Amino acid sequence: MSGYVSLFLMSLSAVFFVVDPIGIVPLFLSMTAGDPPEKVRRTARRACAVAGGLMLFFALFGGVIFKIFGVSLGAFRVAGGILLLITSLDMLRARASATRTTPPEEQEGIAKEDVALVPLAMPLLAGPGAIATVMVLMSRGGDDLVAMALVLASVAITFVASYFVLRGAGLLQRALKASGMAVLERVMGLILATIAVQFIADGVKALWGA
Repeated sequence: MSGYVSLFLMSLSAVFFVVDPIGIVPLFLSMTAGDPPEKVRRTARRACAVAGGLMLFFALFGGVIFKIFGVSLGAFRVAGGILLLITSLDMLRARASATRTTPPEEQEGIAKEDVALVPLAMPLLAGPGAIATVMVLMSRGGDDLVAMALVLASVAITFVASYFVLRGAGLLQRALKASGMAVLERVMGLILATIAVQFIADGVKALWGA
């Protein structure tokens, strides 16, 4: 029993810290700037639900899928980094804010819904590192169904907690003025670009080593 408790605590801490919902709060605030509270909550809910689903899927089937298609984690890191880099360039050029203010309100809503999937759910929450972590944790459990269930439970708990972390980010958003959000968006775009380049560099390094 103590072994299962240790595995659960290790899995929960590892998954939570690699997902790091607190670290993406500034990015979440800049991407949802100007949205009503209900839309912010909906974006957080969709992002966490999709990211949690992806993590659970790869925890159960990731190893098999990578073997079947011959896809390496390095290639996955490069793909995630490219997606993140595109988003960061849009933020630096203020193109994301232009889609939010487009005249047709319905089209604006569609554009904003995409933010919950890319880049919030993937690759910010369920990034290559997070997916790799759950895959390693599942492999350590071997054929022990209880151990596998504990890893899956740690993923579920992490994303429930992530939802509440992102939902509370709206309190900070109301304290910032429009000019502060504009500056934050560009700064976060620069940081996001740096993260994207690191993702790509790590992927290229892994592919080169292989």
